Amino acid sequence: MDFGLKGKRALVLGASRGLGAASAILLAEEGADVIAASRSGALPAGLPDSLKDRVSVIKLDLSDAGSVSDVIAFLGETPVDILVNNCGGPAAGPAKGQSVEAWIAAFNAMATPIFAITDKALEAMTDKGWGRVVTIGSSGIVSPIPNLALSNGVRGAIAGWSKTLASEVAASGITVNMVLPGRIATDRLAELDAGKAKKSGQSVEEVKAASRATIPAARYGKPEEFGAVVTFLCSEQASFITGSMIRVDGGMIKGM
Repeated sequence: MDFGLKGKRALVLGASRGLGAASAILLAEEGADVIAASRSGALPAGLPDSLKDRVSVIKLDLSDAGSVSDVIAFLGETPVDILVNNCGGPAAGPAKGQSVEAWIAAFNAMATPIFAITDKALEAMTDKGWGRVVTIGSSGIVSPIPNLALSNGVRGAIAGWSKTLASEVAASGITVNMVLPGRIATDRLAELDAGKAKKSGQSVEEVKAASRATIPAARYGKPEEFGAVVTFLCSEQASFITGSMIRVDGGMIKGM
C-alpha cells in the first residue's frame, strides 16, 4: 500500500532514539523527507544507510525556550506537512503535595513548547489544505500510572488540547491524533527495568517477566510496530481519522 507520503516533509521531535526514532525511520521508508529534532542533533538510532539522504537533523531542547524559538523560526523558513510531537516526562512523584512550581515546570517543559511548535506548523498546513499532527502520549492518559502524577496530569492536558485542536482544523484537511504506547522495547524501557531490578533486588529478567505478565500479548512491543501506527496516521488513507487516541500496547492499558 502506498501511503502517499512521497514528497511530504515531516518534523519529528525527540527523534534520536526510542519511539521518535522509530517513527522517523518509518516515515522515511514511506518516502517522506524527515527532519529529526533532538537535543543531541543526532540521526535516528538504527537509521539504515539507504535512508540517510532522506533524513536531516536539527537540535531541539523542549525545556529551553530559546531552542524552541529557534525551531519555530526554522518552521517559518522550512514549512512541514507532518508534525510528530514527542516529549520526555517529568520526575516521578505523587499527586498529593506537589508544589505549584513543580506543576508549572512540568507543563512548561512538556505542553507549552509542543503547543507553540504545532501552532507554527499549522500555518503552512492550513495554507496547503493538508496536514498531519500526531502526538506521542502515554498509557497514563487512560490509566494513570502510580507515582507519575506530574506526567499523568500534564499528558492529560495535552490529550484535551489535541482533541480540541482536531475539531478546529479538520475542515482544513488537517488531522490531529495521539498514539499511546504501552511497554515498547526501547532503551528507555530497558533503563527503567534495570532501575526497578536494582531497587527491588530482583533480576532484570524477573522484572521483565512480571511486566510481560500484565500484557495480554505476553511480550513487549517493537519500536517499529509503534512507528508503523504513527506513519499510518500520517498517510492519505488515514484522512478520516482525527481527534483519536490509538493504543499500541498489546492490550495492556485498562479501561475503555
